[in-house]
Amino acid sequence: MSVRTLPLLFLNLGGEMLYILDQRLRAQNIPGDKARRDEWTEVDRKRVLNDIISTMFNRKFMEELFKPQELYSKKALRTVYDRLAHASIMRLNQASMDKLYDLMTMALKYQVLLCPRPKDVLLVTFNHLDAIKGFIQDSPALLHLVDETFRQLLDIYGDLPAGEFHRIRQTLLTFFQDLHIRVSIFLKDRVQNSNGRFVLPVSGPVPWGTEVPGLIRTFNTKGEEVKRVEFQHGGNYVAAPKEGSFELYGDRVLKLGTNMYSVNRPVETQISGPSKNLASQTQDIGAPSLWLKIMKLFLQQSIAPNPLAKEELNFLARLMGGMEIKKPSGPESGFRLNLFTTDEEEEQAALSRPEELSYEVVNIQATQDQQRNKELARIMGEFEIMDQPRWSGSKGDDLLAMMDEL
Repeated sequence: MSVRTLPLLFLNLGGEMLYILDQRLRAQNIPGDKARRDEWTEVDRKRVLNDIISTMFNRKFMEELFKPQELYSKKALRTVYDRLAHASIMRLNQASMDKLYDLMTMALKYQVLLCPRPKDVLLVTFNHLDAIKGFIQDSPALLHLVDETFRQLLDIYGDLPAGEFHRIRQTLLTFFQDLHIRVSIFLKDRVQNSNGRFVLPVSGPVPWGTEVPGLIRTFNTKGEEVKRVEFQHGGNYVAAPKEGSFELYGDRVLKLGTNMYSVNRPVETQISGPSKNLASQTQDIGAPSLWLKIMKLFLQQSIAPNPLAKEELNFLARLMGGMEIKKPSGPESGFRLNLFTTDEEEEQAALSRPEELSYEVVNIQATQDQQRNKELARIMGEFEIMDQPRWSGSKGDDLLAMMDEL
């Protein structure tokens, strides 16, 4: 397992989340002069994306993220994205949040599977960051933050050997190996089977630096070619036209990681698994307390605690130390985003989701018996953010206070 995987996983999943939210907000967009107070406008869309991106690329956050560390559990990372998705005036309920996370993970799984070379995982990440910069063209401060992350990626991953990239790709595939959720876009494009497994192509460009298959060369002990044998490979391969750019600006060539939702079309998900009825899956969230989630995830087994619980709790505390879900206040209580066609579909998805894929949490009073867990109390105290900026306007009262001033 590679200790350099977490930044790539986080940034790519975050990019997919922004693609989906942008598409859904555009679909529900109402002209500003016609919108009711509870309806989305173009201004609200930009505001949501800017808030999430500014939180996602916060300097302190990135410093913790880029430290070498093992990949953490799916539930721990899911908690981070719950937190990140609510870093704005947007509110998702449990069903829509589950759908959002499923689309994010299956899209990235597909991209990692199809990477021609392990190193191309970095090009996938650059494609996501290029698209994110397109969302914030009118915000120089945010563009600067994303460019800083670009440079960190180049510094850390630019000179990694091929073997380390192979370990990174293998770590990512291990993380995704048990996820077989059917996504309508993939099914319609025939790149996913009805059982939720992806179809690997036998055509297209071969990895940069390799030759089109079909020829076997035999060499003698002096390194001289003595024999050639051609064979039918059964595919339709072509040589790669050029290598994608690993610079801050350039042609990535590889299309994996670009926005597949740029063409407006409905996206549905379905769970696929043995001895389970295929059920429609998508979800929405209200903004539950982060610490209730953490307590459920890591501290609920007080009799036989997970030996990794303290380590993962410390990881979350460092990683999300500056994030805060701001409770809706005032006459406008935040905008609700539904990733389903109707509220009825959303409710049905929440009811039919298999238990093993559920991320619901049990509310625990985290302040009880603080003497018994002084370390937890100390970490919780660090989550308090003082001197939060005040936002003007009624909708602005519901915005997340940013982690750091840009």
